[in-house]
Amino acid sequence: MTWTPDLAAFGNRLRKNARHWTRWARREDTECFRVYDRDLPEFPLQIDCYGPRVHVQLLHKGRWTDPEVLDRSGPELLETVAAVLTDGDTTRLAAKIRERGRGGAQYADSGQTEGEAFLVREHGLLFEVNLERYLDTGLFLDHRSTRARVRAQARGSRFLNLFAYTGSFTVHAAAGGARSSLTLDLSNTYTDWARRNLALNGLDRQEHQIFATDVLRWLEGHPGRDEVFDLIVLDPPSFSNSKRMETSFDVQRDHPWLINRTLLRLAPDGLLLFSTNRQGFELHAPEITTGRILEISRRTTPPDFQRHPPHRCWEIRH
Repeated sequence: MTWTPDLAAFGNRLRKNARHWTRWARREDTECFRVYDRDLPEFPLQIDCYGPRVHVQLLHKGRWTDPEVLDRSGPELLETVAAVLTDGDTTRLAAKIRERGRGGAQYADSGQTEGEAFLVREHGLLFEVNLERYLDTGLFLDHRSTRARVRAQARGSRFLNLFAYTGSFTVHAAAGGARSSLTLDLSNTYTDWARRNLALNGLDRQEHQIFATDVLRWLEGHPGRDEVFDLIVLDPPSFSNSKRMETSFDVQRDHPWLINRTLLRLAPDGLLLFSTNRQGFELHAPEITTGRILEISRRTTPPDFQRHPPHRCWEIRH
């Protein structure tokens, strides 16, 4: 028997969610939020609003792994999303199929296009995003509360952002009054993007330095007098074997070394925020050179991500 998804039920749930989260986001002065996260098992979707556009991710699982189901019901599914969220305009949707990869935490995109960059607002700050060109959009929405936390704690600090991606933590730290910052990522594409994000907010000043470098190799060095920081964000990839890196990296295997090397860069009264989205991750606390470790994952998970918390986060001090 041919399976037909109950699109009416899905549309009703999405409509209810949209009413709630749109009102919430307006109060937060934020244009980017998750509006649907696998609420109905029959529809394994993650749907995020980015200002006037919508990022739709269909997890490749269940009945949706059947090409016939995708061909027959996929267009109707997107039309339902558009009817609720974009006044029926499917051109404002960016749709992707995501497949489980290594460790269940990584995903592979079904196809990429050039896409078009545009600006969105988060807590009054501007960020450049691109929903089509890359696997991810340029702004990880699940760390919205973590970024707000960094902004609140940054005043007067020397800030370090490792594996910085597009520099959103740096923007929040600079907006919060950080006295200086150092932002490091392996990718020239992302460090250029981080510079644009700072410039969008009038924060592209000399005291905020951004470099494309191998973070692991940088951490192997011994910190100089000007390479100790009061506030550090350490949010590494779950796994990486980039050709530009000397060795592969696995956050479950390598996090004690990574945290210990980062602690060498932390000022005596400083704060290190360590986060990972690796599913099933276990922190090996006995291997870390400090006992002052506090998990704060519940506090850094925004309300729109509570259904399926995507990351874990710890405060670490000397």
